[in-house]
Amino acid sequence: MMVGVLLAGGASSRMPSHKALAKEGRTSYLALGIRHLWSTCSHVVAVLGANGREIQRSVEDEFTRMAESGELHEALSGTQGHGRDGYEVHFTRNPKWKSGMLSSVQVGLREALDLRPKGVLVLPVDHPSVRPDTISGIASVLDLALAACRTSAERGRFAYAVVPRYRGRRGHPVALSSALTRAVAADRQATDLSDAVRRSARLVGYFDTQDAGILRNVNRPGD
Repeated sequence: MMVGVLLAGGASSRMPSHKALAKEGRTSYLALGIRHLWSTCSHVVAVLGANGREIQRSVEDEFTRMAESGELHEALSGTQGHGRDGYEVHFTRNPKWKSGMLSSVQVGLREALDLRPKGVLVLPVDHPSVRPDTISGIASVLDLALAACRTSAERGRFAYAVVPRYRGRRGHPVALSSALTRAVAADRQATDLSDAVRRSARLVGYFDTQDAGILRNVNRPGD
């Protein structure tokens, strides 16, 4: 099982309202990120920080409206069958969200590890344009690498990451094997996620894509 971790813990100081509730079309970034990750992960951990309760209530209401209108069923109809037992989102809060994104990453990874995944996909909420097929492709690369391990014990130790690239530039989401997830979640010296991956990964693979959405980071209106 793959688990998605959606990072929505920042203060969004350069936006007029919280990024998680900003809209791409009619859908909030948070709801869109959850839906994108559901394309590959039946379980998603959404890490909230500033205004967490308000954001959670708003997105729960949004999903209720989407379910009642049939929009949610239509959006999930093309997924790969992993959600036949249902899709779940686990909201969790990072009490130390002011210390930076890595703290939210680690909160999300620890929650994801409780679900015993073979891998984790980490996506910031301010990347609303990533295509679901890109997310599935990144997860497939991780799957293939894990399948090449000779034993389950080797798979359990294999600290591997998959990073998407568009025209040579690295973006999100990043996929982590379970071994690398544990290492990043426990790292107390790293400065950010990239640093944590560099410090602990045995191998880093790249997924080259024509999806420019992996780079689109919305920090202010108009980005």
